[in-house]
Amino acid sequence: MSAPDRTAMIDDRILKDHNLTRDEYKLIVKLVGRAPNPTELGLFSVMWSEHCGYKSSRVHLKKLPTKGPAVIQGPGENAGILDIGDGLAVVFKIESHNHPSFIEPYQGAATGVGGILRDIFTMGARPIAVMDSLRFGPPDQPRNRAIMEGVVSGIAGYGNSFGVPTVGGETSFDAGYAQNPLVNVFCLGLVRKDKIFYARAEGAGNAVLYVGAKTGRDGIHGATMASAEFGTETEHKRPNVQVGDPFKEKLLLEACLEAMGRGLIVGIQDMGAAGLACSTSEIAAKSGLGMDIDLDLVPQREAGMTPYEIMLSESQERMLMVARPGRVAEVQAIFAEWDLDAVVVGRVVEGGRLRVRFHGEEVIDLPVEAIVNLCPALRRPVAKPRPAKPAGKGAPIPPPDNYTKAFLKLLASPTIADKEWIFGQYDHMVQTNTVFLPGADAAVVRIKGSRRALAASLDGNSLHVRLDPRTGGAAAVAEACRNLACVGARPIGITNCLNFGNPEKPEVMGQFEAVIEGMAEACKVFAVPVTGGNVSFYNDTEGASINPTPVVGVVGLIEDVAQAVRPGFKAAGDIVVLLGETKDELGGSEYLRSIHGREDGPAPGLDLALEKRVQELCLEAVGLGLLRSAHDLSEGGLAVALAESCFHGLKDLGCVVELESELRPDALLFGESASRILVSVRPSALDRLLQLARDRKARAAAIGKVYGQSIVVGRAGFKLVDVTVREAHRAWKNAIPDLFKIHA
Repeated sequence: MSAPDRTAMIDDRILKDHNLTRDEYKLIVKLVGRAPNPTELGLFSVMWSEHCGYKSSRVHLKKLPTKGPAVIQGPGENAGILDIGDGLAVVFKIESHNHPSFIEPYQGAATGVGGILRDIFTMGARPIAVMDSLRFGPPDQPRNRAIMEGVVSGIAGYGNSFGVPTVGGETSFDAGYAQNPLVNVFCLGLVRKDKIFYARAEGAGNAVLYVGAKTGRDGIHGATMASAEFGTETEHKRPNVQVGDPFKEKLLLEACLEAMGRGLIVGIQDMGAAGLACSTSEIAAKSGLGMDIDLDLVPQREAGMTPYEIMLSESQERMLMVARPGRVAEVQAIFAEWDLDAVVVGRVVEGGRLRVRFHGEEVIDLPVEAIVNLCPALRRPVAKPRPAKPAGKGAPIPPPDNYTKAFLKLLASPTIADKEWIFGQYDHMVQTNTVFLPGADAAVVRIKGSRRALAASLDGNSLHVRLDPRTGGAAAVAEACRNLACVGARPIGITNCLNFGNPEKPEVMGQFEAVIEGMAEACKVFAVPVTGGNVSFYNDTEGASINPTPVVGVVGLIEDVAQAVRPGFKAAGDIVVLLGETKDELGGSEYLRSIHGREDGPAPGLDLALEKRVQELCLEAVGLGLLRSAHDLSEGGLAVALAESCFHGLKDLGCVVELESELRPDALLFGESASRILVSVRPSALDRLLQLARDRKARAAAIGKVYGQSIVVGRAGFKLVDVTVREAHRAWKNAIPDLFKIHA
């Protein structure tokens, strides 16, 4: 009689609870050489989840360019690192906390901030700026407002208390995010090149230290939860959401940086997703070594915790450090000064196995290579995205009865309206490095002791991506780089947060593949490497997927911060110039959605070569000191860019613009054609700018002047828009506060 197939003995419900397939379980049994016990199965559940294992995305992510002369660390570590000269490096990354923020908005968002901060200082860098990219359902619905309030409060509560400025970001609204809000958090840090640390164990015999806060039952299976769809019930998932303490994290930061600065440790890893399970196995696997861990030594804040709970807990503000035995006492002394635990819980060993003991019994004995590196890379079925139907097919787009009224309504649409209700809750001046307040095209943060500054932008138009995933992916990179060009920064590196629906749906994987291809093409054109990021799949509730939402974070360098350019008009008499070309493109526009209630397409096209020329023109003009202001054209098109340039300028300073074009008026005013920048120059600089444009084969046209106290846009002698800056500003400024019954 043949031996029983033990892989068939495990209950399907157990596999479902651990988000593992029967085939994956069979592979685990083969790799381990036996059936795993429940605690070991829990380790594979989190480490082979989409969140940690990237099993559906790895084959596609390889298409992104990750090499470059400035790259010190690309994908594979806690954060990417770029050399910026003068012995300094910039460390940056973006992460998602989408599922936790839907279940528990405050803590979900707060711990998203805490997690990305640890990713940065784990590398030895001090965080100097945070940004966020948020997506919510329509804010006129109470449930969506409650989620928004909780998320914004969570970001503010953690970042403000920790003492890091939140310097910018983006927020947009769509019905598709009502059941799946997106909370993507970006962090930027600085480190000396000779003080960078990695998740390494270095040698057998080294001590493994648990440092930071105590372990509780919060966050267990958080990584697994983030790798599955939501159903109708979410209340029972609240224990999967971590609870953060920003004051404890601030102490952890200072203690870690002090220990690093004194050369007391050889490696460090954040206990983020998958907690001890991830940190112990990843450090060992990256070093080709093993670890012996004693869970009885792990500081715990709850009684009666099981090995399963201790290993999989995602309690916050914890790190795993590796130190040589002779330096352990010094490390512990530092952490004691900061009132934090620093306990030796194990040691590094030869052999490549993770062995864990609890109450004298061995509860885990697994090869770390299997846990970390042998998660199957899936080639899921791909269905090519269906092309978008032309805007107006079968239902022509009627021109508005009154362009000024349409303009005011567009300014008040939540995606375009002023976001001060959000960023006003954040401390954006702490650390005194912030050059531009939130609301500029890109955040600008000075490098102290230098004339240079760092700039950063987050971008991604999900509707454009849904209508044309490949072009939308490329456009997200292009627009983020364009935002940097507007402030005078040259892009040097990219991180991304790729938010998609269920990868088991071929159409979702088709969107993902096309987006990656578009992003890769754009990154090559702009010569910017991708240093890391995050993939968030399973943003589905009850079978409905969000729009594909790639969020691109670009970091740039400004050689002389004194030359940085702001978006607001500066003085009456300056000439308004449009760089780039407006086309007959209304598909996917905020105008079409807000005024006509439609989301059809196609999305605007993108000529990457032209985009590059326009950006180089802007950068050259900034370097020559020609530009008084610069502002990217995006949602709302030219009309909204003109208004925002007035709002960010001197009080009530308006503009008069005359457009020469045969395009339909609403396409001229509100179309979202790519590769356009609105700038203003002194009259004496106009000819020089136009000549530069001709030299670079990048179109530029003077379209009006800064003048008066109204926004006036005409064509062929007919006024399309005529409204005072004050009235337009009121519509834009009060839209979101009015939804919360708070008037600016």
